[in-house]
Amino acid sequence: MRICFKHAQVWKDGSLRPADVLVSDGRIVSIGDRVSCSTDTVCIEVHNAVIFPGFVDVHVHLREPGFSYKETIRTGTLAAAHGGFAHVAAMPNLNPVPDCKASLEEELRRIRESACVHVHPYGAISVGQKGEQLADLRAMAADVIAFTDDGKGVASEDYMRQAMKQAKELGRIIVAHCEDESYPKESSESEWKQLQRDIRLVRETGCSYHVCHISTRESVELVRSAKAEGLDITCETAPHYLVLSRDDIEDHGRFKMNPPIKGKEDQVALLEALRDGTIDMIATDHAPHSAEEKAKGFSGSAFGIVGMETAFPVLYTHLVTKGKLTLQELIKLMHTNPRKRFGLPLNRHGLKEELEKEKPSFAVWDLEHSYGIDPQKFQSKGRSCPFEDWNVRGKCLLTVVDGRTIWNAANAGKENR
Repeated sequence: MRICFKHAQVWKDGSLRPADVLVSDGRIVSIGDRVSCSTDTVCIEVHNAVIFPGFVDVHVHLREPGFSYKETIRTGTLAAAHGGFAHVAAMPNLNPVPDCKASLEEELRRIRESACVHVHPYGAISVGQKGEQLADLRAMAADVIAFTDDGKGVASEDYMRQAMKQAKELGRIIVAHCEDESYPKESSESEWKQLQRDIRLVRETGCSYHVCHISTRESVELVRSAKAEGLDITCETAPHYLVLSRDDIEDHGRFKMNPPIKGKEDQVALLEALRDGTIDMIATDHAPHSAEEKAKGFSGSAFGIVGMETAFPVLYTHLVTKGKLTLQELIKLMHTNPRKRFGLPLNRHGLKEELEKEKPSFAVWDLEHSYGIDPQKFQSKGRSCPFEDWNVRGKCLLTVVDGRTIWNAANAGKENR
């Protein structure tokens, strides 16, 4: 299928440049001021469409193997493509947990068979994510993006120290879900107390360290100070912490996630940290559950929401169009920074170089298209989303990964394989 996007804008060198773009079977055939269309080409006037590099989400739960009733690698990566993502990093809270070469290979086999976008698995820090015995980090190092026990904090200081020392030897990052379970989950201390401990261990070991889904102003200050000290620390936050506060929570499972949503003052601190570079990237913490698991009200539902299919529209609508972030800053947070931190190839000259590859990865967005978020239209099995019925701008028209069209809004997202 040949599609010509007339009057589009292409992301290049940190800004948007006007151009017509001709796409044929997922490949960019031509980029120019006036691309001519043949009779077999569908020409689409897209004065408001932009072409971005494929986004990177370093925090997703694909649930397979072990929990395929919640999500599969296939449905999760289709959801990623619907959200404009070309790369995702999959957390290890699976069954079996990828804590050794054999269990990791089972996950890798399924990724090879089913993934529609690039999936980079994490290896667990501890056996079974129980925090009692160090996993076989050395055997997994070549095949994982980093090590984490995400979903749980590593309670043992000694085990975290051992993990950091070994990760440093292996040239891998330790990725931490900071949660001290001696404090109530909704408290700020539950997050920042363990982060404070880990920063001390980073100082001691020299390990590269990344903090998941920070949600409190205290965590922001700890990371800011650690960076000023020169420690090798990065962090992420998630869309829901940037646009929601406790005042928005309803008695419904779609508002229950871990860490919980915090107060307005935390939201303000997170936004400031995005602007000053303290927070390096935005990740969704896409964590699908079955409808039954999320239908028990706020208190009884499982922790976790879905987020890949709504991340960019929500952030573009509520941060960029309202002047809280620039579009350039948002693309840096969703593409450039995560690729750099986690060692994914990054083209020096931006999207133009990507598009000129034989098998490029990119997404086409209509930034003026306004619609209400309807979870029933998600590609994910998960439907629990705090942004249900929100009116947003930004529709993903097309996502191409390695020259293969994965998402095409014109045919309801049917995958080309």
